[in-house]
Amino acid sequence: MKISWKVILLWTLPALAIGFFLWQGAFGSSGIEIGQNTASTRMTYGRFLEYLDNDRVRSVDLYENGRTARVAAVDPQLNNQLQQWRVDLPANSPELISKLREAKVSFDIHPPRNEGAIWGLLGNLIFPVLLIAGLFLLFRRSSNVPGGPGQAMNFAKSKARFQMEAKTGVMFDDVAGIEEAKEELQEVVTFLKKPERFTAVGARIPKGVLLVGPPGTGKTLLAKAIAGEAGVPFFSISGSEFVEMFVGVGASRVRDLFKKAKENAPCIIFIDEIDAVGRQRGAGIGGGNDEREQTLNQLLTEMDGFEGNAGIIIIAATNRPDVLDSALLRPGRFDRQVTVDAPDIKGRLEILDVHARNKKLAPDISLEAIARRTPGFTGADLSNLLNEAAILTARRRKEAITMLEINDAVDRVVAGMEGTPLVDSKSKRLIAYHELGHAIVGTLLKDHDPVQKVTLIPRGQAQGLTWFTPSEDQSLVSRAQLMARITGALGGRAAEDAIFGDAEVTTGAGNDLQQVTGMARQMVTRFGMSDLGPLSLESQTGEVFLGRDLMKISEYSEEIASRIDAQVRSIVEHCYDDAKSIIRENRAAIDRLVDLLIDKETIDGEEFRQIVAEYAIVPEKEKYVPHI
Repeated sequence: MKISWKVILLWTLPALAIGFFLWQGAFGSSGIEIGQNTASTRMTYGRFLEYLDNDRVRSVDLYENGRTARVAAVDPQLNNQLQQWRVDLPANSPELISKLREAKVSFDIHPPRNEGAIWGLLGNLIFPVLLIAGLFLLFRRSSNVPGGPGQAMNFAKSKARFQMEAKTGVMFDDVAGIEEAKEELQEVVTFLKKPERFTAVGARIPKGVLLVGPPGTGKTLLAKAIAGEAGVPFFSISGSEFVEMFVGVGASRVRDLFKKAKENAPCIIFIDEIDAVGRQRGAGIGGGNDEREQTLNQLLTEMDGFEGNAGIIIIAATNRPDVLDSALLRPGRFDRQVTVDAPDIKGRLEILDVHARNKKLAPDISLEAIARRTPGFTGADLSNLLNEAAILTARRRKEAITMLEINDAVDRVVAGMEGTPLVDSKSKRLIAYHELGHAIVGTLLKDHDPVQKVTLIPRGQAQGLTWFTPSEDQSLVSRAQLMARITGALGGRAAEDAIFGDAEVTTGAGNDLQQVTGMARQMVTRFGMSDLGPLSLESQTGEVFLGRDLMKISEYSEEIASRIDAQVRSIVEHCYDDAKSIIRENRAAIDRLVDLLIDKETIDGEEFRQIVAEYAIVPEKEKYVPHI
């Protein structure tokens, strides 16, 4: 078993202290131990004087400056045999020497030995030396530990990771799906490699590039690619590493970082999650954070101040550009703001090509089909998707990833881990009607996304799931599409109500109702899709510094608030009536599908649409056109 050096020191130092005090007790006094080897018995001072007066004392040896004596005297009780005693003398007995001389007793005075003093001196020297040596060793070893006591002198130094030649293992070829952002950043790399091409026509190198986008879209990956391509010194640090508890430390670290960068210019500084230090100044309840604001002020000065920072390019990443200080975003500091958004179907296909390089895929795998089924997935999501599929393949002991593992991985990433299948019961039949209510309403609505599959296998918190896959990426959503989505989301509750009656309606539609209410309210207050007219009555972002839910400031009167509530209710009730109408008119198709779903537990989209085409009754309204 390996014992840590810290444990050894923690046990050694107390042991040294205990040993020191024992040493002091053993050798701290001077003199000799008379009672152990030189005197077998003790004699009182009065009896000693009595023996002295009766001429029974033959010799006296005085020790410890006259405080102790070894007396050789004749003992009348032992037939006048010569015995030795130890006598403790009083402190003040100057007449004793005179009496010894008068009695003509042989006496000798022994000076005190200094052995105890020598050992005490050695103990006083050795223990502090050992203690100081132990503390020095502890201090030296802890100086290599981040945040240890040895780092006290480096407290204000920058914590940025520095690489003279950043070998991140990532190049621009490894970044896919964000071609516009790559093109912007390739110019930065060209600036660093061939600056004369731009300076010849009067162009100056940009001082900063801000990467903005949702989490997982590849902002940090782009920074690694820039470091790998540029071949210049590279500093990387997180925004939270500047801010400390003590005021002034963050600003000192910023100064130290830019000092090192200027010594290695041209170079790149990458600040991840810059919103941790770059938030708006003077915001928040009770004022701003002095430490964070001083750090931001120093950062602003270093980026574009009197001294300048020629040859230093700062790349920062954040998914919260709305909270950044306006002085940080102006030209001259961050000259470019590059949006790194979620990829479209072409971008997702390119990302899948990159992440599939080290995966063993079956011949029937279609990356295009995977890309179509994963709208809204970011690069990190797609990487995780293929990794989950590879894990499932290894668990099932297959040699290559098939579409079955891909589909199961999509379900797991989106909805959670697969649960235990439901047993045949009234609850299972009710869940089947609920899920088929979503599916058939969505299928018979013209503007709704087509059904991918319907399943009764629980995943996460859901007891059953209905999957819809959009036919194309939608950046803009029409009013008809929103109404269709609300109606489809209400299909489950409508099926419970229309088939089992109002008394048998369950809590299964709780999440559906939350989504429906949110979409209807956004239609009224943000998108102007109601009788209130084209008005935006609520801001799209809450007050991030005061708290989004803690303090909501109303931007309209109570009368308008009442009308908003009425419009939301009107939209939801209208869609709910449409959903119940579709359920009632297609009861035969639903009953047939319920029996099939309970038997198979999963129905894919093609089989579902074939059965609906046989049984479904298309309503007379033009908006109800089935996906068949």
